[in-house]
Amino acid sequence: MKEFFKQYVPYYKDYKLKFFYAFIGMALAAGGTAGSAYVVKPLLDEIFIAKNLTMLYTIPALVIGLYFAKGFGKYVQSYYISYIGQDIIRKVRDNLLRHTLTLDMEFFQKKHGGELISRITNDINKIQSAVSSQIAEFSKEALTVFALIFVTIYQSAELAFYGLVIMPLAIIPLSKLAKKMKKLSYASQESISDITTHLNEIFNNIEIIKANSTEKIEIDKFVKHNKNFFNISIKTVKTNELVSPVMETLGAFAIAIVIVLGGTKVINGALTVGEFFSFMTALFMLYTPIKKISSLYNKMQSALAANDRINSLLNVKSSIPSGHLIIDEEINEITFKDVSLKYDEVPALNNISLKVKKGETLALVGDSGGGKSSLVNLIIRFYETNEGSITFNDDNIKDINIESLRNSVSIVTQRVYIFNDTICENIAYGQEIDEEKIIKVLKQAHAYNFVSEMENGIHTKLDEFGTNLSGGQRQRIAIARALYKNPQILILDEATSALDNESESIISEVIDEISKDKITFIIAHRLSTVKHATNIAVFKKGEIVCIGNEKQLKKDCDEYKRLHNLANI
Repeated sequence: MKEFFKQYVPYYKDYKLKFFYAFIGMALAAGGTAGSAYVVKPLLDEIFIAKNLTMLYTIPALVIGLYFAKGFGKYVQSYYISYIGQDIIRKVRDNLLRHTLTLDMEFFQKKHGGELISRITNDINKIQSAVSSQIAEFSKEALTVFALIFVTIYQSAELAFYGLVIMPLAIIPLSKLAKKMKKLSYASQESISDITTHLNEIFNNIEIIKANSTEKIEIDKFVKHNKNFFNISIKTVKTNELVSPVMETLGAFAIAIVIVLGGTKVINGALTVGEFFSFMTALFMLYTPIKKISSLYNKMQSALAANDRINSLLNVKSSIPSGHLIIDEEINEITFKDVSLKYDEVPALNNISLKVKKGETLALVGDSGGGKSSLVNLIIRFYETNEGSITFNDDNIKDINIESLRNSVSIVTQRVYIFNDTICENIAYGQEIDEEKIIKVLKQAHAYNFVSEMENGIHTKLDEFGTNLSGGQRQRIAIARALYKNPQILILDEATSALDNESESIISEVIDEISKDKITFIIAHRLSTVKHATNIAVFKKGEIVCIGNEKQLKKDCDEYKRLHNLANI
C-alpha cells in the first residue's frame, strides 16, 4: 500500500487547490455526521426532560444545518476527488501507451494484443477507483471516525474505552482478508485479460472462423474463460463480504458491554439519559465508517494487484537503444558486413555481407523462412544484429536516431495495414496532408480510378482493416502511402502479391521508375517481379547462397534455377 501511494503521490501536486476544496467537503461531511450524533443529548435532556421551548425550535434548525453541511460536503468532496482521480488516470493511461509503443517488435510478437489492451483499460480502471473514489471515501470515513470518537470520549471516556476496544481486535482478521483479496484480484485481472485476448483473437480472425464453421469451438473456449472469471469473482465477493459479519459480531460484544456499564451509570445518576443516548448514537454510527474503511481497504487490493501488472509492463525496457545521429544527407549506400541474427537463440541470418547503392534494386528471393524478411527488419531496426554491422554511408546504424532512420524508409508488406480513417489520412499517415500530392501518388499506384468513383473520393472513410476495399485495392493504398513519404529507402515485402498480373506489371514499372533515386529492397516469391532488379540475392536457411543479376543466376546458381523451375510449373 505504501509503495502504491508513493508512486501516485507525485501526481497530486498539480491539484493542490482542488484538494483543498475536497478536504473542506470531507470536513463538512464528517462534522455533520458527528454533530448529528451529539445533538441527541440536548434533544433528550433539554427538550424531552427539561421541557425547554427555546431548544424545541433551535434543535430542528440545527439538525437541518448539520444534514445540509453533510450533504453539501459530500458533494464537493466527491466532485473534486473524482476530477483529480480521473485526470490522474488519463495521464497514467497516456504514459502507459507511450511507454508501450517504445518497446521492440519482439515484445509485441510475444505479447497478445488483448492482454495489452486489458492492461491499458481494465487494470488502469481498477487504479482509477483507488486514486479517486476509494481514497476520497477512505479519507472522509477516517475523518468521520475521528469526529465520532471525539463525541464518544467527550460524553464518557470510560465507556469509550470499552466501546472502541473492538478496533484493534479487528485488525488481525481484516488483514488476513486483505491479503486474500489481493491474490484474488490479481487472478481476476489475469482472467479478464484472457477474455479480452480471446475476444480480440475472435474478431481479428472472424473470416477463417466463419469459413470453417468453428463458431462453437470459439464459444466453448470463451465459456471456459468466462466461467473461470465468474468463479474468481464469486470468491472475491465472498471474501469482501466477510468484513461486515466480522465487524458486526465483534461490535455486538462491545455494544453489549457498553449497555450494561452505561445503563448502570444512568441508574446511578453518573450519566444523564441524553449523554448516554448521544454516546450510543455516536457508537452505533461509528461502526458504519469503520466497516466501510475495512471494505475499502479490501477493495483497494484490486488496485494494488492491477498496479503490479501495470508496473511489470512499465519495467520492460527497449533492448534497441536509439542513436544520436540525424539523417540530414542523402543515403548513398547501405553495407551489411558479416551480419548474423537470432530469434531466441534460433538462427535467422548467418554471416550476411552485401552492399546496395543509391539507384540500385536488390531483390531477395528464396523459400519461406530463408531470412529475407529478417534482413529488411534489420534495416528499420525492428531487431538488433547479434553479430556484424550495418552502415548507412559510413555511419553505423546503431548510431542513427531510430525516428530519423524510419522517416527515411517506406515499407509495404504483404499484410496491408489500413486505419479506420479517410483515404487521404491513410496515405499521408504521420505527415501533413497535401491533396494534390495524394492524388498524384494514387495515380502512380493505379488507385485513383477506384478512389475517384467512391462517394467522397479521397475523403471516403475506410472501415476497420479496410474491409470496404478489395485485397488489391488495399495493397494499392499501401503502395500510395509508401510513395507519399518519398523515402530514400523503399522496402517492398510481397507488395504486389494481391494484384492481378496486369496490375502487377504496371506497379512494377512504377517501382522501377521511382526507385531510380532510391535504395530499393524487394522480397518476392514471383520471380517475374524481380527480373529487372540490379541484383538478386538468393537466400537459403539464413544465408545468401548466390547473388547477381537474373542472367548470371540462371547460368550459375542451382538454387535460383530450382526456384525458377518451381515458378514455371
